[in-house]
Amino acid sequence: MGKLATHAVIGLLWLLHWLPLRWLAALGWGLGALLHKVAGSRRRVALRNVELCFPAMPLAEREALVREHFGWLGRSLLERGLLWFASDRRLVRLMRIEGNIKLSEQVERPVMWLMPHFVGLDWIGPALMLNQARPGASIYQRQSNAVFDEALRKARSRFGTTKLVDRHDGVRSVLRAIRDGYSFLNLPDMDFGPKDSAFIPFFGVPANTLLAPAKIAQTMQMVVQPVVVTMLPKGEGIVIHAHEPLENYPSGDLEADANHFHRWLEQRILENPAQYFWVHKRFKTRPPGEASLYSR
Repeated sequence: MGKLATHAVIGLLWLLHWLPLRWLAALGWGLGALLHKVAGSRRRVALRNVELCFPAMPLAEREALVREHFGWLGRSLLERGLLWFASDRRLVRLMRIEGNIKLSEQVERPVMWLMPHFVGLDWIGPALMLNQARPGASIYQRQSNAVFDEALRKARSRFGTTKLVDRHDGVRSVLRAIRDGYSFLNLPDMDFGPKDSAFIPFFGVPANTLLAPAKIAQTMQMVVQPVVVTMLPKGEGIVIHAHEPLENYPSGDLEADANHFHRWLEQRILENPAQYFWVHKRFKTRPPGEASLYSR
């Protein structure tokens, strides 16, 4: 996408953010229906993921789940305008907080917020920064589009004290931020390749899984609190659920900890399956000698 087109998209998000959430939700649902039709490769990835994770689910139900998923996905894309441009007061009004979101202020050890990939994930950073006083650091994936990269960096640094650590800078930069008093916003459930990973069952399918979350938590003696976002239907708002810290995590066994988190995450997905981020190739990396699970 060229600079002019990128500026046009950002401008459209700015215009749309003035709409009531219920209108934005309706438009997003329509966008999702369009994406479901035209984004064939991502639709096939989502269908394949759902088939792998829910093999007993009838085909018609899997297809319906993926259609619904694209509706939520379309909503999440348009609601970026709110997160990028809406006032903090408006965002706070749209959020409903469940659980102890101020945990990081109440414990002496540093806190890691585990943020699994539900479609409304981008709401969690603002929710945390607007509802507790500790600074937060997260790993940032530099965007190839310079205009979009600048806009995204600015948007993710709007509230509180936020540090974006470039993924290319490595884990040492993360550890340095934690030592400086930052809590760590960590996205633990994507396939980033075999480095520092292990194959951990996810709905019974071996999934290449980062071991870094438990390793960092163990090294820095962190309290690990999962945070999950749920988008409510028809623009009724956003629920941010700050869960209780994971028990016996880290345990000293990195693979056992990753398995522990996957079992916990599976239960959260079963509560709201259409809002998990199914369009990511979660099973892209395979054990040596095993064929790809996705059609080429």
